Amino acid sequence: MNVQGWTFVIVSLSFALYIVIAIWSRARSTGEFYVAGKGVHPIANGMATAADWMSAASFISMAGIISFAGYDGSVYLMGWTGGYVLLALLLAPYLRKFGKFTVPDFVGDRYYSSVARVVAVACAIFISFTYVAGQMRGVGVVFSRFLEVEIEWGVLIGMGLVFFYAVLGGMKGITYTQVAQYCVLIFAFMVPAIFISIMLTNTPIPQLGFGGRLAGDAGVRIAGGESVYLLDKLDGLHEELGFAAYTSGKKAMIDVLCITAALMVGTAGLPHVIIRFYTVPRVRDARASAGWALLFIAVLYTTAPAVAAFARTNLIASVEGAYYDAEQAPEDGRVIPKWFRTWEDTGLLAWVDKNGDGRVQYRPGKAFKGKPSFEAPADAIDDRGHLLGRGLAGQRLVTNELGDNANELDIDRDIMVLANPEIARLPNWVVGLVAAGGLAAALSTAAGLLLVVSTSISHDLLKKTFMPQITERQELLAARVAAAAAVIGAGYLGIRPPGFVAEVVAFAFGLAASSFFPALLLGVFSTRANREGVVAGMIAGIGFTAGYIVYFKFVRPDLNSAEHWLMGISPEGIGTIGMLINFVVAHIVSYTTKEPPAEVRELVERIRIPKGAGEAHEIEV
Repeated sequence: MNVQGWTFVIVSLSFALYIVIAIWSRARSTGEFYVAGKGVHPIANGMATAADWMSAASFISMAGIISFAGYDGSVYLMGWTGGYVLLALLLAPYLRKFGKFTVPDFVGDRYYSSVARVVAVACAIFISFTYVAGQMRGVGVVFSRFLEVEIEWGVLIGMGLVFFYAVLGGMKGITYTQVAQYCVLIFAFMVPAIFISIMLTNTPIPQLGFGGRLAGDAGVRIAGGESVYLLDKLDGLHEELGFAAYTSGKKAMIDVLCITAALMVGTAGLPHVIIRFYTVPRVRDARASAGWALLFIAVLYTTAPAVAAFARTNLIASVEGAYYDAEQAPEDGRVIPKWFRTWEDTGLLAWVDKNGDGRVQYRPGKAFKGKPSFEAPADAIDDRGHLLGRGLAGQRLVTNELGDNANELDIDRDIMVLANPEIARLPNWVVGLVAAGGLAAALSTAAGLLLVVSTSISHDLLKKTFMPQITERQELLAARVAAAAAVIGAGYLGIRPPGFVAEVVAFAFGLAASSFFPALLLGVFSTRANREGVVAGMIAGIGFTAGYIVYFKFVRPDLNSAEHWLMGISPEGIGTIGMLINFVVAHIVSYTTKEPPAEVRELVERIRIPKGAGEAHEIEV
């Protein structure tokens, strides 16, 4: 069976499983729709949390970023993993003890203010839609390649599935669907990693193969039979091509620190992750599920650097210097593999034969000398920026990515994990499995984010603020309508994304860091923080961060470089500065205005009392 056939079978079976689970676990009350009735076992909640947290950015894009950025890509590993530890130790048990449905619910009650609640709702919706754009983009990438449909159609298919189990099942349906999705995504990530580790280093454990020596046929093909460490050879290949060494850092240290910090505190402020700790029966179960989730997350995160290095090594070895057209290649010349043309047709991989020699040159630097191998009128460009024609070597022409100073080959980093099995020539069923895993990762997180939007609107805006008289039945209906509207909005952002998957997700983390994290931390550990201070801090923090990102990514993308950034801090890391602004503003305003009421200060003290390790006591304000 070919790749498309295996993909259709495996993806269809996984989708059928998700639908059956959604029907079985459909929500019948607001408690089940919002927090799964608070009856989820810690191990199941740990798996669901891992699936919710490990999005398309983790599965598809993180290893792709590391594959291209090398050492600098480790900021994502450190930031996201460290952030989860921060959340599990610093916030999760206390928020679970507070016992509310949503993060805006906590903010509104802790800061005794409808205004604070509305500001928190606005932040939650803004963050969630920014984040979900990356997930739907990941869905579109997978479908466009493996089922050979346009990215737009792939997004629409994903929308339909998420609509079904998110709207029908709410948090209860999402939770048990995410348990299944974790099993699918982790199996799909590990199987090719183990295969490729054996092929390259004769080691079945990818984490060990990452630091191992090249061996077997791969050692002969890549290293000429020389006994050399994988990373040493990858450094050598990079230097031969004119890139910086794979294991060397190129980012400024202040930017590395800010991106890592933004990802860490952003993780601890993400509403769709925090809400998972409300679904367990007791406070001690929240702590236990956090530990289980960290274990499940570590399986993928310790494997990602190995996958990145394997993919980069195989990519360079298979395409550099290869002829695009077999008829132009001499007898001893290599020809590009079949996967190259297949991914080229998705628009996510492109080659321009700048020097007209018919060979793929994967090298940075100035344009090659000689007459360009293509000429086309300006009106022969489609809506993706592709020229409606092919070059002299038969390649699909592009104009949007390859400038005069770029190399001949342009690769969307989001394809590296998905293309990895094909590059390594693994069986077709493995390729289909990876497609199913990428969809599971994207859809699991998308569902959690859409539920945040839904509950923020139905519970926090309607029930708690503007329409307190509505019945539970009406509230549940409003939640489902809001979820449906959120799915449509998410689909649009997936079709028109503001960047590649991990980049978009990094922006969401920065927005969460600059808005929710200070409010949550002060809400748990400070009796002096008041509504005026926290509202001012959230507005100042997220306003600065969003403005910075919008300016450099959309208003003046031509200035999006280190020499123009504030103190050399990129848009991905600016959330750290936004967080500091939030803290400073909240502190100054809180200490220059009236302190919180006595009952609120007493509430803050009670939240931190350890006796909550037994049954969770629901705390009302």
